[in-house]
Amino acid sequence: MVIMKDTMSIHAFVDESRRGSRYYVAVALVEPRHLRELRRDVRNLLLPGQREIHFKKEKDPRRRALADSFARLPVEVNIYSQTCRRHDETARQACLRTAVELLGHRISRLVIDSRSHRDVIDSTTLSRIDHTFIYEHMSTGEPLLWIADVVAWCYGAGSEWRKRIAPIVSGEVDLDGL
Repeated sequence: MVIMKDTMSIHAFVDESRRGSRYYVAVALVEPRHLRELRRDVRNLLLPGQREIHFKKEKDPRRRALADSFARLPVEVNIYSQTCRRHDETARQACLRTAVELLGHRISRLVIDSRSHRDVIDSTTLSRIDHTFIYEHMSTGEPLLWIADVVAWCYGAGSEWRKRIAPIVSGEVDLDGL
């Protein structure tokens, strides 16, 4: 696990994964001094002709290679999870709210993977929380969102996959246990 030194201006990148009745939100924390190099390093993992990494679409051998590469990056990732029923929006908003309540004092910028018309739901949740950071929704063209995507997928898959990304996961907050 990476120890963050510049704890007041951390950038956070958020993506999610659903596995059965479990919803996972991964928050990748990046120090500003690592932003440029991380974007370069992550882009270098793209295959020829590939524009983004969306872990769900990758084949297992490629997933293994990517997970192993991501596990060596200078980032810290926190996982927030909750059981969800038919609709995952309630679990998503609970995880997002908890992440912001626990991490808000550490971050200066929050970047959330855009879900187009549903971004307004995230914005409503964030407007109800006292925070000082700026936030924005971005497309999957932002390479640092790929970190959260990979970790959320691997964490939700469990077993071998969870072990592969363990070096950068600082912990899980299980909202069902709160």
